[in-house]
Amino acid sequence: MDKPLKTPPPYLIQSVDHALRLAVILQLEGGLTVSEAAERLGVARSTAHRLLAMLVYRDFAVQDDRHLYRAGLVLELAAHSPSVVSRLREVSLPHLRHLADAVGESANLAVRTGDTVRFIASVECPQALRVGSREGMVFPAHRTTAGLLLLAELPGQELERLYAADRYADRPEERPDPDRLRAELGRVRRNGFALNKNRSERGVTALGVPVRDRAGVATAGLSVSMPSTRYDRTMLPSLVRALTHAAQAVQADLAGSG
Repeated sequence: MDKPLKTPPPYLIQSVDHALRLAVILQLEGGLTVSEAAERLGVARSTAHRLLAMLVYRDFAVQDDRHLYRAGLVLELAAHSPSVVSRLREVSLPHLRHLADAVGESANLAVRTGDTVRFIASVECPQALRVGSREGMVFPAHRTTAGLLLLAELPGQELERLYAADRYADRPEERPDPDRLRAELGRVRRNGFALNKNRSERGVTALGVPVRDRAGVATAGLSVSMPSTRYDRTMLPSLVRALTHAAQAVQADLAGSG
């Protein structure tokens, strides 16, 4: 039976309609520039830029290193069942629970999008004084354990493009010092883990290792976080062992579910 023709609502909100159309285009067609978005919608370039910025803010879109807008995590989760991100979350949760129980601290999994990371899974430890769930939260990549782990995997030129001064023209205070960042990422690569003390949040220390796909590419960062008052350097070897074991278990399950 034919479907009835759609009629627009009596009070059409044009900006909402434009944003929804852009979301559909991103989900079905892939990359889009600001100029292309403006042309498709028949609006000014400044209007298209504002619409895309709102989609990025709500995680319906992301901007890649070439300034192309693509489908974000929300659209990715909706378009693919299971998507890479949703499968990562599903597979990792049992291991995060086991890790939190084993080390007595909260455990997290995060993925990188551009210069930010988003926590896609989080399990709190049972201690009264603990780091709360970070699930769904977004932080600057260079300020987080998972972000440092994933940035350390990038080729030098890609890292330079990601943190180029022109991308931070309207927020220069948020741009990390390139030399210091390169040096820190070099240490992360050599160590195989990242330690973050009070960088993303005051009073919080986090330690993490990468989770890799079958090709050996780091796709996520697995970490434990704790109040800084509870962290001691002597804990480092045992925490790294526990994290490495958990990451390997996630990797094995991902390979088996693929």
